[in-house]
Amino acid sequence: MAKTQLNVRVDEGTAQAARERATARGMSVNRYIEELVRQDAGEVGHTFVEAAADFMKQYENVFAEEFGADREGTVPEGHR
Repeated sequence: MAKTQLNVRVDEGTAQAARERATARGMSVNRYIEELVRQDAGEVGHTFVEAAADFMKQYENVFAEEFGADREGTVPEGHR
């Protein structure tokens, strides 16, 4: 993926917070900001939903056996 340089101006408190949070996560400020923008744009949430849907599709037979296919949308006794 090609990278584009983006220059932004923020107050010193915001810059310091970004540095501290990036350091705490073991990443560069650039990477930290990039991840924040992706999260805000919904990319992370979209990826999670896709992964969850794939998981459910893979294991739908296991869930049907455990909880019963005719009980879709209900919670079985003992699992509430």
